[in-house]
Amino acid sequence: MADLTGEAVATRLAGVRSRIAAAGGRPDEIRIVAVTKGFGPDAVRAATQAGCEDVGENYAQELLAKADAISDSGARLHFLGGIQRNKVGRLAPLVGLWQSVDRLEVGESIARRSPGARLLVQVDLSEGAPAGRGGVPLESAPPLVEQLRNLGLAVDGLMAVGPPPPADPEPGFRNVVALARQLALPEVSIGMSGDLEAAVRSGSTMVRIGTALFGPRPQDLATES
Repeated sequence: MADLTGEAVATRLAGVRSRIAAAGGRPDEIRIVAVTKGFGPDAVRAATQAGCEDVGENYAQELLAKADAISDSGARLHFLGGIQRNKVGRLAPLVGLWQSVDRLEVGESIARRSPGARLLVQVDLSEGAPAGRGGVPLESAPPLVEQLRNLGLAVDGLMAVGPPPPADPEPGFRNVVALARQLALPEVSIGMSGDLEAAVRSGSTMVRIGTALFGPRPQDLATES
């Protein structure tokens, strides 16, 4: 069973920051989002006690089950998974950053429920990836960014999930960073526990870390973080 005490998570968080530094990044400038999917509210509390200011969830039902713990923690909540329009209304009061917007229709739902909400556009980097990774092709991101801005939403940047091993994630990551700079978007959310170094070398401003902070998940879930 994973040790989810604040002290244990703080030790692992220090290790993640060391990995960021070793890859050439500045730990004080790259935001670490603690991904608590698959764990209970105790993981949220441990993460915030360890110093994490950002918590990420992939599934609506899990998020709602941990809503009190997240609210009590004062952390900013990132929604990372596929967004179902019929769930937006319940999630909108809780979400500080929607990281996985890849359709105009989803943006329209968010704009109705949470005018001016902050979000990232998810870009698809892999062909034949496991279902659920989501994202728009790289060339489709600029028009989607413009359409979402026209809805009054604040598009902060781009997000992507690296291709599954053994593919090298770095070329795709670099393409996402280059596009974000071209669009004058400040945030790039790339990199998880397994490809953190490639993301940092590519210019990530935000990494989504689950297993490196909390250990193996207690259940088999798609798309590790």
